Amino acid sequence: MPHVTILYTSNLEADADMPALCRRLADTMIAARDEAGQPVFPVGGVRVYAHPSTHHAVADGSSDDHGFVYINLRMARGRSPATQRSVGEALAEATRAHFGPLLARRAFGLTLQVDEGPEVYDAKLGNLHAHFAQRAKKG
Repeated sequence: MPHVTILYTSNLEADADMPALCRRLADTMIAARDEAGQPVFPVGGVRVYAHPSTHHAVADGSSDDHGFVYINLRMARGRSPATQRSVGEALAEATRAHFGPLLARRAFGLTLQVDEGPEVYDAKLGNLHAHFAQRAKKG
């Protein structure tokens, strides 16, 4: 973990460039630093995925064009409140930059939230962390 999940109404699909948003948010997370200048997240732990919602109801239903994007960062415990806020602000700025042109053309809701554990059970069974550690050693 950290994982960013993006849920969005499918009526935004043609205009939203979700693959570019996923990459932008992942790069923002990788670039994030804490108060000591250390990376906030391990590269191998960063995940961003987006899911369109085929079925949805937005606002009063007065337009099929109304859409919604919900972005949630879920991270494990252990980061300071200042770091959590800084990461949230960086993700919000990246999101604002990505959607700015679209927000100028059409009405849709946009929410970004940051959540922190506690996990009841948390198994990590993959090998991405080892992969990036090995890559870092090679330079």
